[in-house]
Amino acid sequence: MKKILLLLVMLLIMGYLVVAITAFNVKPNELVCKDIELLIKDSVNAGFVTKKEVTTILKKKNMNPVGQCMESIDSDSLEKILSKHHLIDEVECYKTPSGKLCIEVTQRVPILRIMSRNGENYYIDNKGNIMPSEAKCIAHLAVVTGNADKKYVIDKLYPFALFMQKNKFWNAQIEQINIVSGQEVELVPRVGDHIIFLGKIDNYENKLSKLKEFYRKGLNKVGWNKYSRISVEFENQIICTKKEN
Repeated sequence: MKKILLLLVMLLIMGYLVVAITAFNVKPNELVCKDIELLIKDSVNAGFVTKKEVTTILKKKNMNPVGQCMESIDSDSLEKILSKHHLIDEVECYKTPSGKLCIEVTQRVPILRIMSRNGENYYIDNKGNIMPSEAKCIAHLAVVTGNADKKYVIDKLYPFALFMQKNKFWNAQIEQINIVSGQEVELVPRVGDHIIFLGKIDNYENKLSKLKEFYRKGLNKVGWNKYSRISVEFENQIICTKKEN
């Protein structure tokens, strides 16, 4: 019985060695790409770019690597094609010894949706670049309306949007930014039936800090729906307009 078990073990070891030697002796130019592996670096925002999208783009360009000889796959060309995708910021392609093409993607993250009075419709990403409206990539973005020309959006609203993105409270509270005449700013909050009037967007951090304190000490006591308009335009004062009965 021991001899039989020993023989079986020896056969298994020999079988493994044959398979291993065969695998290790496969030359790189004989390897065939078995699959694409998509890695999203910014995992918090994962889901905008999908493996299906990537594969579809490569198929349309007749550059689908699956089934192709690994030696013939041009990683640089694949990177150039994929970098043109409106949701991809950076892309890196490399091959693995197991026969996979790995594609590492850093996505563009939209932080504002622009729907201006002049009919322009687009997104601004976290690097201040314009993204097309067909991106349709994220919910719960603040929407910019009114007299929002592109120069004003990039020069003034982009820094404001970055501030909101990094501030959990205001990122959750503001759902609309309306640009009125004279490039003055109204904010529409998600909580509270009132309009926040900033005036000029300059010094927004201090204005919103003052407003947050008023929320805490004032609205929490009198109620969030008591006023129709709260102005923080002027330094050291908050002007509230009561709702009409």
